[in-house]
Amino acid sequence: MGWMAPLRHRGAKLVLLENHQEREPSMSEITTIGLDLAKHVFQVHGVDAQGTTVLRKRLRRGQVLAFFSRIPRCVVGLEACATAHYWARELGVLGHEVRLMPAQYVKPYIKRNKHDAADAEAICEAVGRPTMRFVPVKTAEQQATQLLHRGREQLVRQRTMLVIEFHNRYGRRRKCP
Repeated sequence: MGWMAPLRHRGAKLVLLENHQEREPSMSEITTIGLDLAKHVFQVHGVDAQGTTVLRKRLRRGQVLAFFSRIPRCVVGLEACATAHYWARELGVLGHEVRLMPAQYVKPYIKRNKHDAADAEAICEAVGRPTMRFVPVKTAEQQATQLLHRGREQLVRQRTMLVIEFHNRYGRRRKCP
């Protein structure tokens, strides 16, 4: 005869306790979201109307639009950068109110060590401040034009550096007698 469980284990019952403290937040509770952008993994921090944290989530790049399409319209805060304008346009199409803030205005709201979750929380905190200044979302055409202007500025700087280097190396030539 093989192994058998002791008698005290045969009559054991499985009891499931539901812990209401660890439930998934209702998406209708979220009023403000801070979204920290990165290369591959984005950090999301959401709060309700009272300022209580109801959402902390990591999303891969491909999951962002699907996630935001499932939640009701809310305010989404982002640090302003080139990719933030793209995400602001995409989230705006889904009906969210997107606000971009310069990174130096968000930095004072970081409460602890610098990491993506703390950045997302700081963005969420900063976007709700009444005196915060926001950056307008650029269209794709405005970003393309800005790219051309910056490329031209770079070429002008490089040309100027070459002229200065040439004069420093060879000096001014005298006129022929």
